[in-house]
Amino acid sequence: MASKALASRAPLNLALALGFLSAVAAFSVAPAFAGDCPAGQATTKDVQDHPSKPVGVTDTVLSAIDLSPKGDAWKGNMLRLRKLVVQPGGVVPWHEHTVRPANILVVEGSITEYSSTCKVGIEHPAGDVNAEFGQLAHWWKNNGKVPAVLYSADILPPATHDGHMM
Repeated sequence: MASKALASRAPLNLALALGFLSAVAAFSVAPAFAGDCPAGQATTKDVQDHPSKPVGVTDTVLSAIDLSPKGDAWKGNMLRLRKLVVQPGGVVPWHEHTVRPANILVVEGSITEYSSTCKVGIEHPAGDVNAEFGQLAHWWKNNGKVPAVLYSADILPPATHDGHMM
């Protein structure tokens, strides 16, 4: 029964994935306004506390593609699409993006990002897209009263294939 349900959702999952990637491509060239560190709050010194474990987060891999056929430079890398549901008070723990680029789309609720590059939390409302790459380290918390639903598209390097790296 579960396989029938998954099979019937496959076209929807593919449509969501393609729509998400199209949206990310469209927004990646535009300047970001929502979800930026507020003026005067940028820092080069990490000032945040760092939770190390997820709390109230459901992390579901919707699709994964082995990129190895693209050549030696891609060997062992996976292109992955995940759905994360962060309950009120829930936390996506401290992690970095030096080797794992990601694009995050907030589709429901809102979530606050606590970044190593900002002195205060950065609010990401529904519709916000956040590109994560390079020297970024951060964690997320749902400070709202409803679940926050996020879609994450990332490239997972071979050494990190644990299935659900935040």
